[in-house]
Amino acid sequence: MELILLDKEWTLRALVDLGFGQSEAEVYLFLVINGPQKASAIAEALGTNRQRVYRTLKKLQSLHIVSGTKKLPSRFIVLPFDKTLDLLARDSLEEAIRIEENKNDILALWDYCFKKR
Repeated sequence: MELILLDKEWTLRALVDLGFGQSEAEVYLFLVINGPQKASAIAEALGTNRQRVYRTLKKLQSLHIVSGTKKLPSRFIVLPFDKTLDLLARDSLEEAIRIEENKNDILALWDYCFKKR
């Protein structure tokens, strides 16, 4: 049992290191372990309220990491971990490209705002 808790804690830290918020990591991992679930079941299992869970699910849905069933009450389904890593890698690469493309403008603005005149 202790090994499972260590693995869970390690996984939560790894997800946070990948860019998840703590709540996002907890909900994601819960869905990975338990499969499709209603928001109320997630909230009860994580010891939080449904509004917080719904906000977290909405964030994960905006990242295309979680989807909900059309049938009410919705059950939320998580994207497999390998696909989640692909999405996170693609998003990070796109952000790095945007920064590189705007680097000169960013530096010019920085110099204008903070360089001693």
